[in-house]
Amino acid sequence: MIEVLVTLLILMLGLLGLAGVSSRANMTELESFQRIRALQLAQDMASRLDANRKVASCYSNGQTGVELGTGKGNTGVPACTTGSDQEKAQVAADLTSWDNQIKGEAETLGTDKVGAMIGAIGCITLDNPANNTYLIAVSWQGLVATVAPTIDGESGAEPFPCGHGAYGDDDRLHRVVTTKVQIGDLS
Repeated sequence: MIEVLVTLLILMLGLLGLAGVSSRANMTELESFQRIRALQLAQDMASRLDANRKVASCYSNGQTGVELGTGKGNTGVPACTTGSDQEKAQVAADLTSWDNQIKGEAETLGTDKVGAMIGAIGCITLDNPANNTYLIAVSWQGLVATVAPTIDGESGAEPFPCGHGAYGDDDRLHRVVTTKVQIGDLS
């Protein structure tokens, strides 16, 4: 009888361990999905900016920067003042589409958009005016605390601005992916 009880105890501990591994695997799968979606969104905007390079400054609202998505600092789609009417319309359409994708328009639950990352924010800034380089960042809230993202990737450095403080007091839930686009001088 004692042998049966010991066997059941060992079996129960094994099953509890398996449940923990399964839960962690689900969380990791969601984190991976969010990172992939963020990378797709960053690359999508990089392609859009590159395709309409004559008015690239409109995508970042000059040196002001643009923040779109679900964040408190959502600046909205800025009005473009340079380029042809067609180029201006393309910038507005690109930024509006990107904003909707960041907010998760691809999948809805009732009237709520749920197809994107948790608390997704997209930022476009003029990173280096001297060589016309734009930084595109997509930020979101992770599920498990890790290392908070910083500008130079070093511990204790200045926090990465896109999405900083948007996910509570603990910036270790902050996730971000970036890409840079350098526009050549077309004059």
